[in-house]
This record gives sequence, C-alpha cells and structure tokens, in this order.
Amino acid sequence: MTSPQLPGSQASQGPAEAPRPDGAQAPDAPGTSGADSENAFWGAEPGAERKKKRRWPRVLIAVGVFLALVVAGLGGLVWQRQSSYNGNIDRIKGVMPDQGAKRPGPNVAGTENWLLVGSDSRAAAATTGEGNKVWKPGQQRTDTIMLLHLPADRKKAYIVSFPRDSWVEIPGYGKQKINAAFSFGGPKLLIETLESLTGIRIDHYGAIDFEGFKSMTDALGGVTVNIKQSVYDPARKKRWAAGKQKLDGEEALLFVRQRYNLPNGDFDRIRRQQAFLGALAKQGAARGTLSNPLKLDRFLSALTKSISVDEGVSAGDLRSLALSMRSVRASDVMFMTLPHKGTGMVKKQSVVFLDGTKAKALFEAVKTAQMPEYVKQHGGGNSLGTVS
Repeated sequence: MTSPQLPGSQASQGPAEAPRPDGAQAPDAPGTSGADSENAFWGAEPGAERKKKRRWPRVLIAVGVFLALVVAGLGGLVWQRQSSYNGNIDRIKGVMPDQGAKRPGPNVAGTENWLLVGSDSRAAAATTGEGNKVWKPGQQRTDTIMLLHLPADRKKAYIVSFPRDSWVEIPGYGKQKINAAFSFGGPKLLIETLESLTGIRIDHYGAIDFEGFKSMTDALGGVTVNIKQSVYDPARKKRWAAGKQKLDGEEALLFVRQRYNLPNGDFDRIRRQQAFLGALAKQGAARGTLSNPLKLDRFLSALTKSISVDEGVSAGDLRSLALSMRSVRASDVMFMTLPHKGTGMVKKQSVVFLDGTKAKALFEAVKTAQMPEYVKQHGGGNSLGTVS
C-alpha cells in the first residue's frame, strides 16, 4: 500500500545539511511511499521473510521509545538487566507543556501517542542519551519527526512521518517550517506545534541523535540493506552500489542522511530512514543476536544510552508498555507519511504544503481510535514486514 499523499511538482534537491536559523535551504521534491520493490531501492530487503505466525522475540520495547517503531515487535524486558538499562535512559525535565496550557482533550481510553524525534545537530558527540543535552537554542532542528500511535488493544502500531519542511503555524512565531519549532523552543514548543496542528494530545516524548543509530549498528556488527539501484551522493562523495550492502555505523549515518541526488529529495530520505529502521529491527531480532548474550547486551546498552524521554516515563510505564505489546508482529507496525500536496517556495524557502483535507482525516482517525478503518479506506503505507 502507498502512503496517503498527493503528488506534487518536483524541485531540485540540496545537500543534507543543518538548516539555517532563517529556514532557508535547497528545495526538496515530493515523494510517495512504495511497495516492496520500491522499498528495496531505498535500502531494506523486500518482505520475503514475512511469516505471519512468527512472533518477534520480546526484548526491546521497554527501553526504546524513539525506536518504538523498531522495537515494538521485540517487546519485553531482559529482566535481569532491567535496572541497568532503565538507568541508562536520560529523562528530560520540562519537556511536556505546562499545566494549564491550552491542549487537546484526553485521548481515547487506553490509547497512547508519542512524539518521536531525531536530532540533526551533526555534532561529533551524541546530543541525546545519558548526560547529554537534547536541545541547544537556535542550534538544532529535527531531521526526523514522527507520531507513534498505539491503539488500546496494542495489536498494531502506527507511525506517521512529518516532513521536516512542512509549512505550519508555530505558536508565537507564525507560519514556519515545522522543524523550526524545535530550534525556537525545543521539545516543548514542538509538542505544542504538533498538538495545535493535529488536535491530538501527545502523551510522551522520545529523542535520539543519529549518533545513536551509529552505535546501535556497530553493536549489532552491521546492518544489511538491499539497494535496488546504484545512486551517488555528491555531498559526501559516496556511491551506493546496487545490491545487498552491509553497513557499519558510519555508513548507516551516511545512508539515512542522504537526500541530495535522490529523486524525491527529503521524502525519499524519510523512506530511507523507515527502511533502515526496519532492517535494524530485523537484525536486532535475529537469532544470532538473541542467542548471543554479549551481543544482545551491547545492542541494548547502546540503545538505552542513546535515547532521551520525558520525565514522566517511569520504569513501570516501560514495563507495562512492554507487556502490552508482547504479541505485536512485524507486519503490525505501519509506516505512513503525512498527506501533502508537494513542495513550493515561500519567499526563499522550499517548503512542503500539507493536504489539509486528507491530513484532517488522518488526525481524526488517530483521535477517535479509528486507524484500522482509515488504513482500509486510504491505505497505510508500509509495515516493518514489507520494508525489512
């Protein structure tokens, strides 16, 4: 199934570099999510191994949050290491909107919505995880913005990617690219922006720096992706040859960051990130990882040291989340991209114009816990089973 979005006019792409404070950057072009054959181009193996009866081992959901889309199918705790892993997770104070702030009403009972972000600081050291700052005023935006919706029955998980150049209203700043909210006011303003845009109440927040992808990939001994067509990244002078490629951590960073010279710019980078996360999940759930205590411990340690969450996420919350999602399968985790009308220019900025009508239908489905009906009617993008 394809992501629910409309085609738009293409624009040229620019190098994948951190946007300037004024938001100016080279234009991107729109794209749509594809099926297995298209996903293979962006880096994940086609879904030949989708076995409906196979349950992913229950290991990671309790410590993931940002990588809930990766670990949802791995739900559970490694009980003897629970305290250590939980202690690795950085909890950020003052992330959620203040008491008394104008916010959407409560979600449908039992459902949860998480804002998941990836930092684009390009710092030499990680900016999330234990002992690191997740936000530096005016210096960071977000390469990755995702809404994770968990239905009350926990039989599926839905992940909606928000293009970082989406042209939206930011409270107190007027119309801006959505990722500027993080630069202006950190996680709290980004949450307020998302809630204002969608009418969906955000329950929790999770963040990871791309350096976290690097450490997790290396902890697994590399991640294999399948590239359908050779492509060159002139910004980093890196050629990706067609076929299966085993990426180490540094290569994984290059892979998920590329957008220059991709046919659909930032939209294709979203697809690459989704595909890579599926491949990472597959490797993390592989028998060779789960049966090797040292390798598994390295992976879980790297994961938990790389993430930051809001201070309201307790060890008990994580344990409950793990248990509630222990039966989730790979094919039950659905990716989609926020409906849009393509790119255009506002003054000197290349922006993404959202499709208000289609986006409203998606938001309403999340608010009313009607995502199965929405997917049936509009399509639901890709599951981990189809991109891994």
